[in-house]
Amino acid sequence: MRADTPASVRELDEKDPLKDFRARFTLPPGVIYLDGNSLGAMPKVTVPRLDEVVRREWGEGLIRSWNDCDWVGAPRRVGDKIAALIGAREGEVVVADSTSVNLFKLLMAAMSARSERKVILSEAGNFPTDLYVAQGIAALSPGISVRTVATDDLLEAISDDVAVLLLTHVHYKTGHKHDMARFTRRAHECGALTLWDLSHSTGAVEIDLGAVGADLAIGCGYKYLNGGPGAPAFLYVASRLQKELRSPITGWFGHSEPFAFSGDYQPASDINRFLSGTPPILGLMALEVGVDLLCEAPGAQLYRKSQALCSRFIEWTEPCREFGLTLVTSRDPDARGSHVSLRHPDGYPIVQALIAEGIIGDFRGPDILRFGFAPLYLSFAEVWHAAASLREVLATRRWDDSRFRTRARVT
Repeated sequence: MRADTPASVRELDEKDPLKDFRARFTLPPGVIYLDGNSLGAMPKVTVPRLDEVVRREWGEGLIRSWNDCDWVGAPRRVGDKIAALIGAREGEVVVADSTSVNLFKLLMAAMSARSERKVILSEAGNFPTDLYVAQGIAALSPGISVRTVATDDLLEAISDDVAVLLLTHVHYKTGHKHDMARFTRRAHECGALTLWDLSHSTGAVEIDLGAVGADLAIGCGYKYLNGGPGAPAFLYVASRLQKELRSPITGWFGHSEPFAFSGDYQPASDINRFLSGTPPILGLMALEVGVDLLCEAPGAQLYRKSQALCSRFIEWTEPCREFGLTLVTSRDPDARGSHVSLRHPDGYPIVQALIAEGIIGDFRGPDILRFGFAPLYLSFAEVWHAAASLREVLATRRWDDSRFRTRARVT
């Protein structure tokens, strides 16, 4: 194991080409924030930008701002910016609704396009809401079923009755990253479509949807994109599929001419057909701030730092193994996302004890301590200190206190 010192860790930060981005986020003093994979930190520009939107664009411009400030173009405009982060082309991404609603829209559209096939295939232990949405579709649609198999069995399970392969690119709990190119290629060989959940990837992990030939994808705006709690989500539909697929939620913003107010629905011929209701402008404007920040950072530097932070944390927490902590996430940078998961029977109180000391991670049942590494605003020194604090909490059993065992509603 590398024998790092405070001086060597400071040197890592001094050489970090992304170090100046830290000053552009609002982070409270005394807090080491390792939960950006669940809710991103707030960019400093977000408050003045929302103040401008509320006071000037809404307060003074009123309804004129739909045109004058291009509110009406925001779903596509922000979508095109996100497209640059995930290897998509302009016109293939749009911001709308929540991740779950977007998943419903794309799954239903995909199942209709492959109507001769009746299976949605996913992995056991996928993010629950993804499975819930798929199960809801099966309940609504006679003959459709959801098939889940162990991760190691997924490739073999893609057969000629599968309509859609639904996978999360980076697993929310373990941090495992699927080989997107391999699974997409296999699905296409069997005539199935692929639908990727990029919620734990976008903004921290390299993604190239175009290069791998991905069909469909969804992702949220409040994790590494730093769009704020409940930020609107995004969806991706490859250009080659846009005229073939039809959204099951046929709202007026998905119409080819929404302000013609026609009584009959005629879907837009492009990605706009996957819009439905009126865009949430305040949420969109906050999301755009976070996306703009990420678009400024060179992608190669972003992803390199993401993995360097993960690798160092894994290495620096090695001494914690003597206290019963085990590593869940892969040591291989190519096989993981940007968070590291550790397992301990008393994972919840350990996380709470760390939070009490200003080191914020989170817990996923039954026994996972999860730490996220947002490369734009985390320093190596913070990660080094967090690892040392974890060891101290374990060595002193500081977590063994009744106040840390009471479960909060959000863990």
